[in-house]
Amino acid sequence: MVSAPAQLDRTTVQRKVVRTLVGSQILSGVGMACGIAVGALLAEDLSGTEALAGVGTTAQVLGTALLTIPVARATAARGRRVGLRWGLAVAFVGAALVLVAAVLRSFPLFAVGMFLFGGGTTANNQARYAAADLAAPLHRGRDLSIVVWATTIGSVAGPNLVGPGKALALRLGLPELAGTFLFSLVGFVLAWLVVDRLLRPDPLLTARALDAEARAELRRAQAPDPTADGGAQPVDVVVSATAGPAEAPNHDGSMRRGLAVVRGNPRALQAMLVMALGHLVMVSVMVMTPIHMQHGHADLEVIGFVISMHILGMFALSPLVGAAVDRWGPASVAMTGGVILTLAALLASRSQAGWSGLLLVALFLLGVGWSCTLVSGSTLLTSVVTTDERPATQGLADVLMGLAGAAGGVAAGVVVGSLGYSALASGSAVIGVVILVVGAARVTQAAAEVS
Repeated sequence: MVSAPAQLDRTTVQRKVVRTLVGSQILSGVGMACGIAVGALLAEDLSGTEALAGVGTTAQVLGTALLTIPVARATAARGRRVGLRWGLAVAFVGAALVLVAAVLRSFPLFAVGMFLFGGGTTANNQARYAAADLAAPLHRGRDLSIVVWATTIGSVAGPNLVGPGKALALRLGLPELAGTFLFSLVGFVLAWLVVDRLLRPDPLLTARALDAEARAELRRAQAPDPTADGGAQPVDVVVSATAGPAEAPNHDGSMRRGLAVVRGNPRALQAMLVMALGHLVMVSVMVMTPIHMQHGHADLEVIGFVISMHILGMFALSPLVGAAVDRWGPASVAMTGGVILTLAALLASRSQAGWSGLLLVALFLLGVGWSCTLVSGSTLLTSVVTTDERPATQGLADVLMGLAGAAGGVAAGVVVGSLGYSALASGSAVIGVVILVVGAARVTQAAAEVS
């Protein structure tokens, strides 16, 4: 049990938590980006066919979604540090299996390794919630977004290690494409050590202890004066409609628990919808953009530049998005994200095949719109559930977001194959409008609650 001494400087602890998470995000981000940069190429090399080149990415995306379930349970039972270490450790094992698969020329082992490799993204995703556990309500969006922003460094640095990875592999007698995964191993180990040594006190366990202390003080204040005649009857302190009395906290991090919370909390459902739909739009358009450009005979370097600008839009502006969430509220920023995603998809639908400035703008805005939905949805979800409910609901949110992205990627290929890229982008614009409606519903609901 984590104690919460009265003299605990919550602000100082929170600053340390954010610094630690930024460090771990940079290191694990490098590990993830290194593997993703050559995953498709290694899949094609091991399978011998271009048709299976996407299996590694698909396995990694599914791993990210499904590995969230055990990470959420571990977090609920033992805190953020244990959950993050679990995800990073699984990612390390996955990277090691990919290395072995490359040496043994085993495609099935490669697919298993990439599935486990997804644990790195699971840990990265969960880290943003850890940044919000102890954050003051007025700065929750800012702190969460800073951790999201740290992913930018790893995303940019990771692909640039492909060359050194090739040289290292040749020196060690390994297959060329396997060398990059050596940097993934180092990144995950260092990130694990940062979390293990520096994420103390645990932000979730500390937040629980502080909340329990506050509830105890509230009960004491509500208790009747035994020296007075009559007096008001004590009022039970209830954490939420699903959690029961405050004296019996529920540390169940299962998806069933998350569903129970969402059924009784429409605000949590709105937050999840914003994140899942935003991710669906982003992945659907982004994953087929290289194909759209290739059909117009764009060079690989140009395609890589457009995707890098998209990634820049996803992460680089997240601190500004977090500041906007704190200033104007999550719902308003979610609505803005819906508008930006709709505009981005419409611009993409009108772009010509190959290279165009219009497509570059569209992909950059696609990243910014996704950032708005991720940061606003994550902040809203954290603010509307209790500390005991957070691991289960946040885990469920990330599972749904991951599955939505995987479904979007699969559906995007079918739509482009039958109707074309323009039809895919136009359909994604409709989903952007749905996000706008969800955000507007939350604004209306919040106004009604105030009145």
